[in-house]
Amino acid sequence: MRTYEIQPFFFPTTVAVVDDSAAFLANLSLQLDSRLAFRLFQSPIDAVIALNGGDAIAPEAEQFFSLYRNREDPTYAHDTYAHHVIDVSLDLIHREVHNERRFEQVSVAVVDFDMPEIDGLELCRSIRNPAIRKILLTGKADERVAVRAFNQGLIDRFIVKQDAEVIPTLNRAIGDMQLAYFGQIERMLSDALSIGSHTFLCDPVFAQRFREIREELGIVEHYLACTPDGVLMLDSSGTSYLLIVQTEEMMRASYEIAYDQAAPEALLTELRSGRAVPYFWGTSGNYSPVYKNWRACLHPATECRGKDWYVYAVVKNPAGFNLKYVSSYGEYLDRLDEEGREGIPGPT
Repeated sequence: MRTYEIQPFFFPTTVAVVDDSAAFLANLSLQLDSRLAFRLFQSPIDAVIALNGGDAIAPEAEQFFSLYRNREDPTYAHDTYAHHVIDVSLDLIHREVHNERRFEQVSVAVVDFDMPEIDGLELCRSIRNPAIRKILLTGKADERVAVRAFNQGLIDRFIVKQDAEVIPTLNRAIGDMQLAYFGQIERMLSDALSIGSHTFLCDPVFAQRFREIREELGIVEHYLACTPDGVLMLDSSGTSYLLIVQTEEMMRASYEIAYDQAAPEALLTELRSGRAVPYFWGTSGNYSPVYKNWRACLHPATECRGKDWYVYAVVKNPAGFNLKYVSSYGEYLDRLDEEGREGIPGPT
């Protein structure tokens, strides 16, 4: 199984913070990362009800897989399940961007240990969704209890409230846990994608370049894409970008297809040079004579040498993706601010 440096997909999720102290919640809300979506709960009972009653559906690994059967195999007619493999659908991965409630999913619960109604550990036991990561806030006297809870797998992290660096530590822990929220899906996808063409996902050199691109463009969510291979990215306002990633072999294949289609010599020269990455979005990424203005389909290439040799290009507002009505993370944060970030909506 490969370890991914770049997750197949990621989008911001919501953090639930539970503490019986209104003053602590108010102070914390001013110090948490301003880009973070969070809900505050002063009542642990209300928190449990909300966390177990919400209907924002989290993605499950199984939804990205389908059963592929070899219908040419003569044994197929005699045994429906004799010869089959599991096929991963890359289209379904980037369609997650159309889940308008994706940001509402609670990925992390930050829970105070010492509360009067029920303590933090009992609250953590009451959360039914096993994917939600749990961070326990404790006093110095409760560290031994927290260590035991961590070793038992009841919580994923604990932080001492009296620590001078509690806020930076908490912000980092939340970021780590939000990434871990998608961990199970990533592990199931890794085997399926490890033999495909998305080798850049596992390349630490390219992953660093990807992080730089995300930072430069203010990207908050991304989804693996295909035809051509790459990553669909969106910033907090919903502006979209397609990061197209090509290997030397893929660039050669693009040239050969264009040559077979009697492409203009000027286009063939550009493809041979490696100076431009093609994006023929209307024909599965390949050149066709239907492209009269083929120059508009070429984008300046940047080279990256990691475990493999890559060229990549970033295309703003790429055609080929129906993103007109996609909800943005910025809109979700504005809605949370209007609601006061208190409580989590239940089923609608």
